[in-house]
Amino acid sequence: MPATSPPTSASQSSAGPVLPVLVFDGDCGFCTTVARHFEKRSFTPLTIAAWQLADLGALGLTPAQASAQVYLVTERGTFGGAECFAELMKIQGDPFHRFVAWGMRLPGIRKLFAWGYRRVAANRHRLPGGTPACAMSPENPKDSRGVAGD
Repeated sequence: MPATSPPTSASQSSAGPVLPVLVFDGDCGFCTTVARHFEKRSFTPLTIAAWQLADLGALGLTPAQASAQVYLVTERGTFGGAECFAELMKIQGDPFHRFVAWGMRLPGIRKLFAWGYRRVAANRHRLPGGTPACAMSPENPKDSRGVAGD
């Protein structure tokens, strides 16, 4: 997904969130674990925000967007899905992570990584730390087996 410019309200000021912000599904244990991993191990200061609690308007996102995939909002733009992780590697600043980011964006690798991201996202409720809530979305009240939620 190409980067889009973040809104002016999402800047590094006391009026808005401190960038970069990793927006994830706070109802998903797997997603929360991954977000906390990046927050603790990032070489660059990183704010993590469950989309259910975040000021999505200030970040230039909608609930429909945020419930569909993970996002990284930076001064350079907004990156979703697999691109979010490539950008997370890039903003680390060290040569190794920049090389990984470059590799993740090579045409063949980019498609493979995007495919892998979609598989993980679609099945995150089956992964360690995942919960049945991970399979739910506001637009589609059925889980991945086609069972309606309560």
